[in-house]
Amino acid sequence: MTPETSFPTPFRLTTQIAENDRASSRALGAVKNEAEAREAAESFEAHFLSSFLESMYQGIETDGPFGGGQGETVFRSMLNEEYAQSISKSGGVNIADAVFKEILRIQESAL
Repeated sequence: MTPETSFPTPFRLTTQIAENDRASSRALGAVKNEAEAREAAESFEAHFLSSFLESMYQGIETDGPFGGGQGETVFRSMLNEEYAQSISKSGGVNIADAVFKEILRIQESAL
């Protein structure tokens, strides 16, 4: 495995999780009702799934005369984001439900 296709180190994963937590904390302060809380939870799940899908494709080589390049990298990233949005909107992997409950719990304890 080459350095470009190696899996993220625990430090990089921990840093990414911490950044996501900070972004989530900022988003929690902006939630005003249950509909916005549900939207924020689904958005969080979609972001998580997009990151998951990106890492899934990280070591795959493209083939053929038209494969690879910067265009494919950009397209694959956009396609993964759309897949993640679609998965999240259609029920997802139950991350949104847990995040939604946590948002409501945090909002209730802040009152």
